[in-house]
Amino acid sequence: MKILVLSDSHGNIDNMVRAVEAATPRMILHLGDCWRDGERLHALFPKIPFEQVPGNCDFRPSEPAERLLFLEDKRVLICHGHTYGVKQSLLSAGYAAEEQNLDLFLFGHTHRPLVDKRGKTLFLNPGSIGNPLRPFYGIVTILNGSLDGRTVPLEYRP
Repeated sequence: MKILVLSDSHGNIDNMVRAVEAATPRMILHLGDCWRDGERLHALFPKIPFEQVPGNCDFRPSEPAERLLFLEDKRVLICHGHTYGVKQSLLSAGYAAEEQNLDLFLFGHTHRPLVDKRGKTLFLNPGSIGNPLRPFYGIVTILNGSLDGRTVPLEYRP
């Protein structure tokens, strides 16, 4: 299963569409900032399963700040990251991963791509797909019980 992970789109729908076309995923996850961008992307690709969480710039008090997903046999937490203080450190995120026995912790907020394995948990921040100069997205692959994640720079298009 190939999963496209997007975060911090900040109105840049074109970059998200390009990432979907480049990755050809079986699922799309949007980690917040901006909720409406996620809705618009899902409307463009309605056959691809889609999940999202709000970010710190999204006013969505009725939406949960995080979601626990079960993808194949993996426990995956998706969140924007601001509620875990990820700009300062991954300490709180690490505690949450351990407490919830997570295989994958997906977050955004910092606009900096990151892939880091801590214990059994893979931490992935796809960076900002909305960044006008250096947009990034994430790819998570679950295959035969194995989990892999990477960040990918979106190819420059003038």
